[in-house]
Amino acid sequence: MTRHISLRARVLPAVAAATAGVLVPVVAGAAPASAAPATTVACTSGKAGLAAKLQKDITAALAGRAGTVAVGLYDRTTKTTCTLRATTSYDSASVVKVTVLATLLWDAKKTNRYLTSRESDLATAMITKSDNAATTSLWKQLGVTKVKGFLKAAGMTATVPGADGYWGLTRINVTDEQRLLALITAKNTVLSDNARAYVLKLMGGVVTSQKWGTPAGAPSSVSVHVKNGWLQRATRGWRVHSVGAFKGGGHDYTVSVLTDGNSTMNYGVATIQAVAKAIHRDLTPTASATSRYAPTTTPKEAYVAVPQG
Repeated sequence: MTRHISLRARVLPAVAAATAGVLVPVVAGAAPASAAPATTVACTSGKAGLAAKLQKDITAALAGRAGTVAVGLYDRTTKTTCTLRATTSYDSASVVKVTVLATLLWDAKKTNRYLTSRESDLATAMITKSDNAATTSLWKQLGVTKVKGFLKAAGMTATVPGADGYWGLTRINVTDEQRLLALITAKNTVLSDNARAYVLKLMGGVVTSQKWGTPAGAPSSVSVHVKNGWLQRATRGWRVHSVGAFKGGGHDYTVSVLTDGNSTMNYGVATIQAVAKAIHRDLTPTASATSRYAPTTTPKEAYVAVPQG
């Protein structure tokens, strides 16, 4: 039996958002293996004064924060872009789960079929609850070759799938995460309208305990779609990431914040949310403080498997 998720007609290669990751404290001072070429926030905008405002406020939000932080913002409405360490590489943790879903949709399109009930159930658990067993099942079904095929179709040239089944160790950067979010949120030849709507539906239905990070400070007039992740390893401490898509209040924007070197999971969450609040406030300055989204004070995520030793 199949679910009514059509991957026919215009469902072109589906974009998978690398959303694998687990929330966990990161060791202060730990840094990603790839050195960051840019250490200052760079913004451009078609709206007068907005780029300078964002650059100032994102920089202020990161002042004094330990660890290494990468930021990506793109607002279609005002043609605004902000980047910080856009090419620095991080272990994906659970944010890769968006990429897994996109790969599944892309692969199904190639044979002009619907997702099966099993696949739909696994995809829902993987995104809305960050279920690791569901992710592993889909990762094994697809195989690394198909994941790489999707990444090529999506233009995510810097994303490297985790080896030996460790999908949470897929290497990602802000540039590729923003490319993935762009494919999910606008018509393109890689992902069909139906597939894009399905991904956004699941990202919009994430359970409350995992709806932290980039949604922080978003006004109630803005729709929220998010996937987070965290991961702790023996070196470089905690990686904590959040990618989100937002639409409303006269804006249509995507935000990716990847962090490493956090002393605790909550420290990384706080860093991400400080950046997110600055972005939402600058893009939607007229929204009242009481209408803005306040994430749970006890964020949770699923712990992804990593090699021992």
